[in-house]
Amino acid sequence: MAARKSATALKLGDYYMGRDKLHRDELTSELRSNARETLRRVNRLLRRAGIMASVSSGWRPAAVNARVPGAAKGSRHILCLAIDLNDRDGTLDAWCMANLAVLEELGLWLEHPAATPGWCHLQTCPPRSGNRVFEP
Repeated sequence: MAARKSATALKLGDYYMGRDKLHRDELTSELRSNARETLRRVNRLLRRAGIMASVSSGWRPAAVNARVPGAAKGSRHILCLAIDLNDRDGTLDAWCMANLAVLEELGLWLEHPAATPGWCHLQTCPPRSGNRVFEP
């Protein structure tokens, strides 16, 4: 659940969710670099928002992604270009929707909150539509 207070930075361990050990052969240097950049941008957003959040889904190796109900085959999570943050009360999604200029400044795109009840999906690359807020 997102809570209003001084944000604590998310760490790579939070993002990898132990999968860096279980699937170490798949975690290339490019994916590690992508993960660092994703967290850098998301942590900047959380600091700006003054919101604490936890990772509900970070890096997903292809085999893990295939087992996630509703996950896109080409999910940005596979490339460490996306993150889902717990947001049970919608506080983070609401902040993002009210501050789209900040998302643009940070180079983040938001999956529409109507499609992500209970979590906030952010990614560091534009969706096919190019829209800052997009439908899955």
